[in-house]
Amino acid sequence: MEEENSRQERPEKLMTVILSELKVQQAIAFPLVVMNLTWFAKIAITTTFLGRLGELELASGTLGFMFANVTGFSILNGLCGAMEPICGQAYGANNLKLLHKTLVMMVFLLLLTSLFSCFCWVNVDRILIYFGQQQDISAGAKKYLFYLLPDLIVTSFLCPLKSYLSSQSMTIPIMFTSALAVVLHVPVNIFLSKTRGFEGVSMAIWITDLVVVVLLAVYVVVVELRKQGGEEGGWCQLQEFKDWVRLLKLCGPCCLTTCLEWWCYEILVLLTGKLPDAKQSVSIIAIVLNFDYLLFAVMLSLATCASIRVSNELGANQARPAYRAACISLSVGSVAGLAGGLVMVLARGSWGRLFSHDKAIVRGAGKAMLWMSLLEVVNFPLAVCGGIVRGTARPWLGMYANIGGFYLLALPLGVVLAFKVQMGLRGLLIGFLAGVLGCLTLLLVFISRINWAQEAAKAQRLAAVKDDNIVIKT
Repeated sequence: MEEENSRQERPEKLMTVILSELKVQQAIAFPLVVMNLTWFAKIAITTTFLGRLGELELASGTLGFMFANVTGFSILNGLCGAMEPICGQAYGANNLKLLHKTLVMMVFLLLLTSLFSCFCWVNVDRILIYFGQQQDISAGAKKYLFYLLPDLIVTSFLCPLKSYLSSQSMTIPIMFTSALAVVLHVPVNIFLSKTRGFEGVSMAIWITDLVVVVLLAVYVVVVELRKQGGEEGGWCQLQEFKDWVRLLKLCGPCCLTTCLEWWCYEILVLLTGKLPDAKQSVSIIAIVLNFDYLLFAVMLSLATCASIRVSNELGANQARPAYRAACISLSVGSVAGLAGGLVMVLARGSWGRLFSHDKAIVRGAGKAMLWMSLLEVVNFPLAVCGGIVRGTARPWLGMYANIGGFYLLALPLGVVLAFKVQMGLRGLLIGFLAGVLGCLTLLLVFISRINWAQEAAKAQRLAAVKDDNIVIKT
């Protein structure tokens, strides 16, 4: 009788554990979704004000911001991804000293990296002209980026602060400050666009980012003062050379994983511009990617949530809960992918009309969104898988998968189908779908081979209080 009762209790207990994990993940992911959506809203507001200034200003600002993403923001965000496993596992192990040390080291590293981005930005006109861009647009892009330069410094503080707080599941402050930044972005743009014109729109970006940095920094100071008077240490501790070497072993793969995927989609746009009907194809892919950016906000949030939960549980030496968190995150990602693909299919008839009145472009966008919806079904679990491997401090698995999926399969196959088989934009999207499927398959194989007990033990070496040096398994 007792055995029968225990068997009946097991499914109920398992369901309770699953619901509890889902509740925890929802509390982390929802504010992150809002934060990422506000980032895209901020881009849309900036684009709107650029468009009001004129066609040249819109073209120059858009091209300049794309260059800034490729050579600046993608690199800084990618490097900062190394904070997720370190800070997440340190928080799980209650090693606040390592949390503080990592935040200080990452800010310094991003500031140093910003020097490279700064050099690229001040020479952007020469680079763009070399690659065939018009001289007036290139000169405008240089002007736009010159007034955006302070955002490199601001982002060098903003990214680490967000990662520092989110690794401790403190995502509510990030959500509210990001929402406030979007609210302020409109009046700041109105004022600066009237007083400074084109450069004022560029300045508005880093001014509102600076507001977020100040508010988050104040919040961190207040929180730390409440924690035993901020006596945990690590803030002003000198770092040894080996600490930097070990940190960079994580930063490199994290940065490459982010940049390889980011750059691949930029290459997709460039390849679209080489098609016979280039103007129409570029317009179509731009419309489709604008919808993809909205879904990407959810996708990125789920990936970050997966990384946080896995790293927290491993840091607490909880192998089974870490495995369970990974499985639940992957399940949520798969369901979200199906939902995202369905939403894209349902919106395909009306989305194109928001951007163009050309019937051919609207019809082409609708067809492209059908293929893109399949891509989203795979993209969501792929992003979550990337978050899981980051949480286990193995970001190079994501890097290998991206190289294999995007650069050895997606791009070559897409080029063959688009240009050799003459399938056009549809061929490029089919190639990308195959590449993303390959990337997901590789990551699922990697994750299925993870020994969670060993990962928990490794996390203790990485984040245990008794040894707060960063230890990376090579």
